[in-house]
Amino acid sequence: MANIKSAKKRILVIETKTLRNKMIKSKVKTMVKKVEAAIAAGDKAAAESALKVAISEISKACSKGIYHKNNAARKISRLTVAVNKMA
Repeated sequence: MANIKSAKKRILVIETKTLRNKMIKSKVKTMVKKVEAAIAAGDKAAAESALKVAISEISKACSKGIYHKNNAARKISRLTVAVNKMA
């Protein structure tokens, strides 16, 4: 355990940021799963609406520095292609 006051504070701040990052990543994963579930069910309308929400969440996570911009772009691209492939 840290003895220096500033080191103790850094530990607390890092715990808070880690928790925030985990919450946002979890939310993104949930939205992606909703899109994939709609695709599996064959419901194009639901998939498109879920995709719109998922893109928004992924972009927010990217802007907050939780995902790298290329990673976010890749996730969005793959989801969009999967939805567009639906008949």
